[in-house]
Amino acid sequence: MRNVLAIFIAALFIATPLPGTAAHAQQQRFDDVVRNLRNPDPAARMTALRLLRESKHLEAIEPIAALVLDPMDGVQLAAIDTELSFYLVDDMPGRRRVAFFVEVRNAGRAENAFSAGPLAVWPRPVPGVLLTNLLAAVDDENQKVRIEALYAFGAIAPPAADAYGTVLIKALDHYDPAIRAGAARVIGRLKIKSAGEALIKAVNDSQQPVRLAAMRALGDIGEATAIRALTEQLEHYRKGEGAWSALDALARIAHPSSVATFTARLEDKDPFIRRAAAEGLGRTQDASARPLLESAVSTDPSDMVRAAMSYALQRLGGNFIARLANSLDSDKLTPQVAGYFLEMGSPLARELAVHLRDPSETIRGNTATILGAIGGAAESTLLQPLLQDRSPEVRRAAERAIERIAMRGA
Repeated sequence: MRNVLAIFIAALFIATPLPGTAAHAQQQRFDDVVRNLRNPDPAARMTALRLLRESKHLEAIEPIAALVLDPMDGVQLAAIDTELSFYLVDDMPGRRRVAFFVEVRNAGRAENAFSAGPLAVWPRPVPGVLLTNLLAAVDDENQKVRIEALYAFGAIAPPAADAYGTVLIKALDHYDPAIRAGAARVIGRLKIKSAGEALIKAVNDSQQPVRLAAMRALGDIGEATAIRALTEQLEHYRKGEGAWSALDALARIAHPSSVATFTARLEDKDPFIRRAAAEGLGRTQDASARPLLESAVSTDPSDMVRAAMSYALQRLGGNFIARLANSLDSDKLTPQVAGYFLEMGSPLARELAVHLRDPSETIRGNTATILGAIGGAAESTLLQPLLQDRSPEVRRAAERAIERIAMRGA
């Protein structure tokens, strides 16, 4: 099977045993392992982390948090990695597709987990002490520690993380440009709206990765005061990644004043520019754009752009769910189209659920995983038949989608 969205891992829960039983002895050993997190011997702390990671005992999340600030870099990195493992749907070994995303070359596991998007992690509660310590580690002297800490925070923090906005905004002025760029990405993911002014300033950063990340983050948080600055950046770059980043941000803000810009760029030579322009027209929901999109939705030479136009026409009142769902059979288009479904959310869940019966096992599996993120109790019921699907990948996708819906409901 080519691409079922998420390849999940099953968490192992150790039930609380009765005193006086053999299981009680096992629980005592677990308690001893937790105590060893405070052992002065770094090797003992590392061994404790390994054992707790292997056990997948969720009660270990909070006591491990202290080791995120351990004086030994190796212990810190192991603690961050162990904490992340409690939330990851898949352990992400090697270089392979995970949750709509191909791992970034030379990136750490936390950065890859963050880049994989929200479906890469389970929606489990995160102790405040863990979030606080991860952000404290962003100022660590070791670059790998601070980068892994920042992206681990971004991957597992709940969307309503405004309480941590001050620290993230401060990180936009960090001496390490990798941290400045990462902070912008995390701010965008968590939609920290208080960061608007600092992100506008970061658009003029000395390092291009920071500038591009800041522009995209301004789009993610919907910062309308940045429209002028982003339009100027689009005019400055005109083409390439800089232009696409600026136009993508404008497309996410989707202010009516940008409609003329989107329309002008709908015939650009660069397919990434055409994609952003189409998305912007869809989000502004300006009916005047519909004829332009309808004339190109089946003729544009780029699959990516045709998918964006289908999304835009759906936002403009068309009926393009089936066409978008059919794109879930494509490895290349699945991340893009899944993002559209996640953005449009629960109102489309019931109509999308029709594709749980698609002849393609890839579409069935991908549809199941998306419904795990946007569906509710009704979709959980519709997923039940897939637990008997002939494809083991589809069965796993259905199981985990049902579990995700249950977690979200809880």
